Amino acid sequence: MGVGIVRAVGAEDLPLPRYATEGAAGADLHAAVVGVLRIEPGARVLVPTGLHLALPDGYEAQIRPRSGLALRHGILLPNAPGTIDADYRGELQVILWNAGSDPFEIRRGDRIAQLVIAPVVRARWEERPSLEATERGAGGFGHTGRHASRVEGKA
Repeated sequence: MGVGIVRAVGAEDLPLPRYATEGAAGADLHAAVVGVLRIEPGARVLVPTGLHLALPDGYEAQIRPRSGLALRHGILLPNAPGTIDADYRGELQVILWNAGSDPFEIRRGDRIAQLVIAPVVRARWEERPSLEATERGAGGFGHTGRHASRVEGKA
């Protein structure tokens, strides 16, 4: 599938999104910062990528965190996954949050997130007077599996 991509002025030196391995689902996004961007513990920053996309209709781009940054430095995406709609043409930017205990520095070209292209299913909402009953019912927020373990005497 082809995805249109344009580099912003000044981002010509940065790599396009790239899959690191043949089986990778996400393509790496790189920081288009000038110099060094320091993220203090607890702070959030908006990091430009220097890229604009034209996704095909019926698709979205999901921005996801890099597991190594999360594990080693506590660098997270507070809105993960971030959604880029097919009709958005602005610059891709990534919200990074330093949930770690030390400041973290981002340099130009650093890999900051992953981009996953996914199909979109648009629901047709069907208002009804009631919903079909299920075994789970309205139980949520940690509910699944709790009933079964109590029945088996493992609670």
